[in-house]
Amino acid sequence: MNTHKAGFVNIIGNPNVGKSTLMNALVGENLSIITSKAQTTRHRILGIVNGNDFQVIFSDTPGIIKPAYELQNAMMKFVSSAIEDADVLIYMIEIGEKSPKNEDLFNQLLKSDKPIFLLINKIDNGESSQVEEAVQLWSKQIPQAKIYAISALRNFGVEEVFTKILEHLPESPAYYPKDSLTDKPERFFVNEVIREKILMHYRKEVPYSVEVQTEAFEELDHIININTTIIVERRTQKGIIIGHQGKALNRIGRESRRDLEKFFQKKIFLDLYVKIDKDWRQDKRKLKGYGYHD
Repeated sequence: MNTHKAGFVNIIGNPNVGKSTLMNALVGENLSIITSKAQTTRHRILGIVNGNDFQVIFSDTPGIIKPAYELQNAMMKFVSSAIEDADVLIYMIEIGEKSPKNEDLFNQLLKSDKPIFLLINKIDNGESSQVEEAVQLWSKQIPQAKIYAISALRNFGVEEVFTKILEHLPESPAYYPKDSLTDKPERFFVNEVIREKILMHYRKEVPYSVEVQTEAFEELDHIININTTIIVERRTQKGIIIGHQGKALNRIGRESRRDLEKFFQKKIFLDLYVKIDKDWRQDKRKLKGYGYHD
């Protein structure tokens, strides 16, 4: 009789290491937003891969940092919980990376009894000698880890890692229906697409002061009507987001609508608003309302 395997494979690592790129490569869909800026991922995002005799639930987490304000504390709690509830852990580094950003989380990782895959990413940006140096360095820091050199962007080595992960999954029935791709609702991906455009087009502190919330998502036969609010902390930030004669906000709406139509395979009507919620990143009550605390 054939056995069925299922388990949670949680991806952690420092910012800009390529976790979201790996997640999307493993799942085969753009579930996690990707930009060159740190702290792009704020939540745990699940991507589910199904086979006849397996179900792998990948989890992309925020980049590991030393938190400076309450939002970042909440983000690091997502990472800590990912270490705790994993069946398999992926710890990602990149060429030239020599130390973790958060010693407490790293020590939590070291104490874990779960199988750990240490992936050296972006090897297409380095020399073979640098890869060998990274293997030697990190094999001492995480001696229990299985080490693989990959390029998530080029999809090099990803299939081998996926095969090895399957070997370490526990026997279990599927956790989610077999046609599931993620645990997140449609509104979440609307928010993420819009936030991705804001990260791409705005500089300095503005993108990090923004939260996106979709209040209405009405799906009809040939169109989806969406009302979304962009939340900022300061009046000056609201002006920057909107731009002169609304041109900046119109660009965000136009580019977001294009990506959402591709994602949902339907025509999109997107209505964007901007409002001020002062110091929301420091307020635990407000953060809970935005989904950052259990």
